[in-house]
Amino acid sequence: MSGGPQVLVVDDEAQIVRGLKVILRREGYDVEAAETKAEALDAVSVRPPDAMVLDLVLPDGSGVEVCREVRSWSQLPIIVLSALGDEREKVKALDAGADDYVTKPFGTDELLARLRAVLRRAGEGDAEPVLTIGDLELDLAGHRVTRNGQEVHLTPLEFDLLRVLAQNRGRLVTHSQLLREVWGPAYQTETHYLRVHMTHIRAKIEIDTSHTRYLITEPGVGYRLWDES
Repeated sequence: MSGGPQVLVVDDEAQIVRGLKVILRREGYDVEAAETKAEALDAVSVRPPDAMVLDLVLPDGSGVEVCREVRSWSQLPIIVLSALGDEREKVKALDAGADDYVTKPFGTDELLARLRAVLRRAGEGDAEPVLTIGDLELDLAGHRVTRNGQEVHLTPLEFDLLRVLAQNRGRLVTHSQLLREVWGPAYQTETHYLRVHMTHIRAKIEIDTSHTRYLITEPGVGYRLWDES
C-alpha cells in the first residue's frame, strides 16, 4: 500500500497489468487489478478506487459496458486504455461515460498526465465560479475570459463552448457532447458548426495557432482544453 490515490487496472493481458503496476506504483499510486468485467464491477462496488484504467476488450464483456454500468451510479474517473484505435470505438467509450481514451501502445508520460488531469478534475468539483487554466481565467458568472490579465473578447456561443471544455479540462470531450450541451440534442451531428467556432476560439486564446497550447483537436472525435499545471 502506497497511501496514494488508488487506481484499478482492468485488463486481461498479464504483461500490460505488470507494466502498469510498475509505472503507477513508482509514481505513488496504490494499484489493484481486475481481469474481467465482473471482477471490475465487483471491485468498484466493494472498494471504490479513485480512478480506473480500463481495457475495452474483456473476456466476459466490453469496457463500454463497464463504463455504462459504473456511470449509472458513480462519477469514478475512467481512462480507457485500448488497442482499438478506431474513432467509432473511442466515441462509444466516451459517450458511455469514459473520461479519456489512450491508445495502445501508449507513452508513459501521456498516460500519467491524463491520469493526473482526471483525478484533479474529480477533486475540484464543478461549482467553481472562476476556472484557471494556465494563464487563462474564465469567470463563469461574469461570462468573462482573460489571458495574462487581458480580456479576451468571445461571443456568447464561443464562451459557452470554452466553458464546457474548461469544466472538463484535460478531458477529451466528444463532438456530440459539445453540440448537445451548447446547441441542444437536435444538433448532435452538426460537426461543421464546431470546426468554424473552434477556429475562432483558437485564434483568440492561443499565442501561436501553429503550435497550440490549450485547445487540442482529437481528429474525428472531439476536443480537449489542456491544462499544463
